[in-house]
Amino acid sequence: MLESVRADKWLWAVRLCKTRGAAAELCATGKVKRGGHPLKAATMVRPGDTVEIPFSEGPGVRTIAVQAVIGQRVGAPEAQACYADQTPPEVFAALHLWLAAKQEAAKGRPTKKNRREIDKIHGFWDGCR
Repeated sequence: MLESVRADKWLWAVRLCKTRGAAAELCATGKVKRGGHPLKAATMVRPGDTVEIPFSEGPGVRTIAVQAVIGQRVGAPEAQACYADQTPPEVFAALHLWLAAKQEAAKGRPTKKNRREIDKIHGFWDGCR
């Protein structure tokens, strides 16, 4: 078993990013963090590290605890065994509300009530930054 592996390679191998290039781009833009500091793509990730990555679907940040490192892409069950998702449930709830509001907004112009709900959701994300 490996002791450490590149951050972009690990993100791709455990299926948190669709491609290794996408994982490298996330690292290059400073969106992947460990201990509040941005990770470069070549930074080594070790078991015991806690990594923060943004959701691909919308706003918010996932907190991932590295349990094992792998260098090659494996099946989903093996990949999920390599990390523990420590994201609080309220972040997932807010993400689902945001996605629902986005789908509702795609239907047409929002009503006054819908606009207030959208503003409440965006207010949650403003407090996270």
